Amino acid sequence: MSHLSSFDYLEFITEEPYKFGQIIGFKELTKLHNNWIKNIMGFGGEEDYTVLAHRGSYKTTCLTIAVSLMLLLEPNKNIIILRKTDGDVKEVVRQIYKIINSNMYRFLVKTIYDIDLVISETTAFNITTNLMTGSRGTSQLQGLGIKTSMTGKHADIVITDDIVNLKDRISKPERELTKLAYMELQNIRNRGGRIINTGTPWHKDDCISIMPNINRYDCYSTGLIKRDKLEEIRKSMSPALFAVNYELKHIASAESLFDNPNFTKDNDLLVGGVAHIDASYGGTDGTAFTILKKYEDKFIAFGMRWDKHVDKCINTISNYMRIYKVGSIFCERNSDKGYLEKELRSRGMLASGYQENMNKFIKISSYLRKNWSNILFLECTDPEYLSEILDYTENAPHDDSPDSLASLIRQLTKEKWIF
Repeated sequence: MSHLSSFDYLEFITEEPYKFGQIIGFKELTKLHNNWIKNIMGFGGEEDYTVLAHRGSYKTTCLTIAVSLMLLLEPNKNIIILRKTDGDVKEVVRQIYKIINSNMYRFLVKTIYDIDLVISETTAFNITTNLMTGSRGTSQLQGLGIKTSMTGKHADIVITDDIVNLKDRISKPERELTKLAYMELQNIRNRGGRIINTGTPWHKDDCISIMPNINRYDCYSTGLIKRDKLEEIRKSMSPALFAVNYELKHIASAESLFDNPNFTKDNDLLVGGVAHIDASYGGTDGTAFTILKKYEDKFIAFGMRWDKHVDKCINTISNYMRIYKVGSIFCERNSDKGYLEKELRSRGMLASGYQENMNKFIKISSYLRKNWSNILFLECTDPEYLSEILDYTENAPHDDSPDSLASLIRQLTKEKWIF
């Protein structure tokens, strides 16, 4: 390619930017992604633009390539990227830094501008290069978490990436917070600027429902996931979650038992509760851990879920029990003949095993469903734990979390302890 002119390279990165992505290591990119990258860069029009695509479709990869090339082609425009958390922001800024620090990118800068690239500012949240010649005094690229104060921030191009996630599915307050942050972006973009969104939906009332110019790409239209793999994914989750994340549609399950959990910020309300483990010993099931405490006419709850063998979770469980000053911890003896009970006791925990004789669906649909509106979950409860409860039906592929919670509710609502 050394015989090509600077004009040829400009044409290359504006017409086929996905090939630039392939050269620097993103071999999975296709002509479909070329369309996404070009639209993010503004070659499909100057209006706002939203890419709504299934999980695992390389949306964020396309975004980082597009932003990197925008820093080269329009170096005096300011770009803000908004993601869910500061950690998410650092991840995408780090990826953009790697791209612009690549040999291919530096070669493009030298060929097009006849200067050596200098990255004059690089932090976990900001990037500026010597290509920028404006005098605004702001970074070329700035990353923000959704809870960051946006007062005084301005940009020519504002990009949101996955600002809707699992938390928005399980929490109405989280959905409203995300919407408020998104609406604030109208005050951040400069006159004539654009707002670009990439993401995957999680709830019918989440922030994506108010985004403009949505271009949808479901798991069938992209061809990025082979049919056998898609069926494997489908079997691993509830129909509702698969429909949202891969088919990009919302379905209301007539069999659904739970919706809209309630939360509390007061972690101290849980201190002195009791705990339960629904253990995994391999296979597709997970390990669920619940702490529960009766408080006046409410239940205070905290839960975690791991796709791990229970042995790999015990240290973490022990830490949570110490933090919340948990007394007793309960577990079934049915499948392990008392192994877990003995293991917990050997680590100094007050463990009690029991033989489960109640049908799981009856237990969950009675004890948990009856008391659902009276449960206040700590806000630090694992979203995966709550999502598994919200997905629960009689035919759900996974039931570890609702079973663990239902078992403790049964315990605390019985006149006599059953263990």
